[in-house]
Order: sequence, then C-alpha cells, then structure tokens
Amino acid sequence: MSFREDAGLVKRTAQERGYVAPVLIDQSGDVTGKLYGVWGPPTAYVIDGRGQLLGRIVGARDWSGPAARRLVASLLEGSPKR
Repeated sequence: MSFREDAGLVKRTAQERGYVAPVLIDQSGDVTGKLYGVWGPPTAYVIDGRGQLLGRIVGARDWSGPAARRLVASLLEGSPKR
C-alpha cells in the first residue's frame, strides 16, 4: 500500500523490487485513512481476498525471520479458499 506518495515512484519501486502482490496507490490518503485507518507508515496491514482488514501491525518489523514466517503461514491457513 502506498500512502500519499507519487504514483510513478511507487510503480517504479514496486517493479524494481519485484513485488508480485497488487499495490494500492492512494495519493490523497482517503482510501487508506477512511477505510483502513492508515495514518502513517510504517504500518503493515493484512487484508483478505474480500478486502476485509484482518490485522494491523504498527512499527518496523523484520519480515525475514521465523516468527514473521509463522505469522504469515497462520494467516494463510485461516484464509477462506476461493
């Protein structure tokens, strides 16, 4: 999710870093602020396939360690199948 950043910069950065997940570009902050309660980074949001907010983690985190992998795996196990 990009919060109040230039759309071109966000697209270039996502492409350069090889992101495969969709990136929400919200230059005004209206979608992220009103719908998901995003008011400033760094914040991670877990949103299910229906667009429902499952959880929010405020502050920088190391997403490469075992604890983060377990968290993501548990969220994927509990997600509804399409």
